[in-house]
Amino acid sequence: MVSAFEQIHCVLDITVHGTEWILLLRRLRNWQTNLLREIHMALEYGGKSVYGACVGILMLEARFPRIEGDMGNAGTWPFPVQYRVVPGATPGKVVRENAEGLLEKFIEATVDLVNHGADCVTTNCGFLSLFQKEIKEAAGVPVATSALMQVPMVNSILPPGKQVGILTISKSTLTDNHLLAAGVPLDTPVAGTDGGREFTEKLLGDCVDVDFELCLEDMCAAARELVVENENLGAILLECTNMVPYADDIRRLTGLPVYSIYTLVAWLQAASMPRRFRRELRDPRKSP
Repeated sequence: MVSAFEQIHCVLDITVHGTEWILLLRRLRNWQTNLLREIHMALEYGGKSVYGACVGILMLEARFPRIEGDMGNAGTWPFPVQYRVVPGATPGKVVRENAEGLLEKFIEATVDLVNHGADCVTTNCGFLSLFQKEIKEAAGVPVATSALMQVPMVNSILPPGKQVGILTISKSTLTDNHLLAAGVPLDTPVAGTDGGREFTEKLLGDCVDVDFELCLEDMCAAARELVVENENLGAILLECTNMVPYADDIRRLTGLPVYSIYTLVAWLQAASMPRRFRRELRDPRKSP
């Protein structure tokens, strides 16, 4: 590759006649840009241990299988992520016992993720909205503890008279405190997979064998219930991060847009590491 310095040296040998000066000025402008770019690229600043994986995910301590689409399967993401498992944070304890006694462990894991290079942090359980305020204060970077935090935004973009409804893994333990911590209106419709045969029982029980076809049946049954009982539904939000593999099925079944932890994390990542666009046309037409 010819450096900007070599290009400038070549200019000295060019004899300018007639309209060639226009072309020369254009070349000089391009060479100046290349020179500044080379100088800028020669110096970089660090400050982190890990680069290129700006999303940090706080994981519950669980052993049930995680298929693609599940937040805990790294193949789910089209970009690198970092994980930290929080000791003692079992699915049952977090969902059924309000994650009692686990706040400091979550904060410790959050700080570790940030120290290692995470520029935004999320969690793999929507019930952790209870810790949003404390984890955000400790992190020093953007934090989104729960997919539920999307509810106000989704409501704001729906047509008049429409609202988002929530599908959760445990309607019986999703309290007003969980909703308020995520900014969710208390009149938001909620349906759960609690009454199903597989999804809630196997995941909250942390079973190592899961029938994902039965899980799909549980998800579809809960989605039907949500739609039938709420005629003004304009969208569905999946509280549980393990529900993402079924988002497409729910969209096809209900005809409604489906939001989840996947849509939230993709948004976070896009802001923390914006796509770099070319500042030039790749297919220009030559000037006459």
